[in-house]
Order: sequence, then C-alpha cells, then structure tokens
Amino acid sequence: MVTLAQVARHAGVSASTVSYVLSGKRSISAGTRRRVLDSIERLGYHPHAGARALASSRSRIIALMVPLRTDMYVPVMMEIAISVATTARAHGYDVLLLTGEEGVAAVRRVTGSGLAEALILMDVELEDERLPLLRVCGQPSVLVGLPADPTGLTCVDLDFAAGGALCAEHLAGLGHREIAVIGEAPGVYERHTGFAERTLSGLRGRADQLGLRVLHRPCEGSYEAVLATLGRVFDERPDTTALVVQNEAAVEPLLALLRRDGRAVPEDVSVVAVCPEQVAAQASVRLTSVAIPAQELGRQAVERLVAKLGGGTEGGEDDVALLAPELTVRDSSGPAPANQRTKESASARRLSRR
Repeated sequence: MVTLAQVARHAGVSASTVSYVLSGKRSISAGTRRRVLDSIERLGYHPHAGARALASSRSRIIALMVPLRTDMYVPVMMEIAISVATTARAHGYDVLLLTGEEGVAAVRRVTGSGLAEALILMDVELEDERLPLLRVCGQPSVLVGLPADPTGLTCVDLDFAAGGALCAEHLAGLGHREIAVIGEAPGVYERHTGFAERTLSGLRGRADQLGLRVLHRPCEGSYEAVLATLGRVFDERPDTTALVVQNEAAVEPLLALLRRDGRAVPEDVSVVAVCPEQVAAQASVRLTSVAIPAQELGRQAVERLVAKLGGGTEGGEDDVALLAPELTVRDSSGPAPANQRTKESASARRLSRR
C-alpha cells in the first residue's frame, strides 16, 4: 500500500504539503498542487478513510435509509439508491446503506455515532416518526419524499399529486367517466406513505372537477390479489372503462386477467400507470404512464446534500423540490367505449331538457 510519505518523496515535497493538498486547509501554489496530484495518480495513493476522518472530523460517508418492505416495489427503491451512490461517489462520498425498518432508532444511531456526515431518507410517510429527531439533531439531511409538514426540511420528490391529476385529465379527455384506481398494497396506505396518498388525492381532486367517478382499491401485487381486486371493481362498478394502476408488481397480472376475461385494452378498458418508464414501455401492452424519475430523484437528493455540507445556499432548510410529472401516451389508453359515450350523450340530453 502506497503511503503519504512515498507520495511526498515522489513529488519532492514534505508530507505536510501533501496533507494540505488533500485537505485544502492551506493554500498551495498551483505548480506544487499539480505535482502532488500527479504523484498521487501515478502511485495509486488512496488516503486511509479512518485516519482522514480523525484528522478532518469528516467521514465522507452519507447514510441512506431505504426500508425494504415486502409491500413496496424494490426495483424502484434500488434504482434511486444506485443513483444516490454513483452521484455521491462523483463528489467523493461513500454511501452507507441502511435497509432495516428501525425508524427513529436508526436515525439516532447514525447521528449519535458520527459514522456518517449526513443522511438521505426514503419511504417517507406523511407523519413520519423520524422527522422530529431529524429537525433537532443538526445533521444535514435530505428526504426523497414529501411529508405533510416539510417545515425545516429539504425534500426532493416527484409531484405525485400533479401526476394523479394528469391521469384524470387524460382519461376525461378520452370520454371516460367511470375510473377505478388499482392502488398500492394496503399497508402502504395504512402507513400513510406520502407518494401513494398524494397521487390518490391529486387524481380524486381533478376527477371531481371533471365529473369523473373514482373507485379506489388497494391491491397486493400477486396474481391472486389482482384477480380478487379486479373482480370487486367490476362487481361494484360494472360501467368502469378505465383503470389507473399505481402498483408496478400488479401491472402484468392485471393485463393478463383483462385478456383472460375478454376485455381488450384499450378498446374495452383503458389502462394508465404511474410507474417507471421501463415498466410501462416493456409491458405486454405498452402502457400510457406517468414516469417515476428514479435516477433524477437520487441525483438531486445528493446534489442538495453536498451543497448543504459545503455550506452553500442550495438545498437549505425549508427547501422542497417537486419534479414536474410527464404523461406519455402509448398503446393502453383510448376513447371510452361507444356504449359509455352513448350514455353520456343521453345524460346530457336529459339535462338539457330540464
């Protein structure tokens, strides 16, 4: 292993000069700095992380809290996590991944140990129990998600409420009036997880404005669960002509069951999804969808955190960045069936005669 003393000898400078170049604590001439950096690269020197942390009181580690729950779609979580890790590495930070469901205990352990300089929290609930401690501990942090009260916090998320509204607008424009939402697993709503609650709220609010009726049914992602949920939907609302799916695992079982039941997509039933781009584009019927920009969420979270660690103004407290949603029209959505449009026309004629 190459030592700092070897780098100093190779560059023809003192060990303290190499240390100052690495830490940035003192101004070093451009020529000497280039010579030291060249020697570091040629010799393949890597500063000892423990020694560097002791000397600078900085660990260069970001803790990423990603509770891996069975009722969440793990690939999306991992895509965000990978984006966090690669972006952090580009800024000279490593990532400590915490996947347990420890909540407050995990935050307390990280902030109390000094192991990590900062935290990124995912799977944020509207009334997240981790947030009071986060507000008072003084540790730089960013949420990938939006709680009910973001006061004193830095948050990055997709504007899920606007995404839900886009789904309602698209389907209303195609003449649909009876819509069912095949939602996340029941536990996601029981925890009041922010993204799911906000999508539903945005969709319902815009649907009310546009005169759409909405039925929401939480659903696990298994074939059996989707079978039961779809049966309930058409039993309760036989005139349903459009489905909005916010559960990536339920997409293929849903499409398979619609085919089995002789319901053509989109001729008989339109389907719109809130899901990652690759899920929508690679489905057995290419789905009209609102994309979840997982990589961009991870990148922006790290950029804001690094700005906070560097004392910059970007990413300061009370900073909420909501990415604008985009709806991409593909093969799964089309005009409401003729019988639905006929009913709407008849209803309109009755109203006009009153």
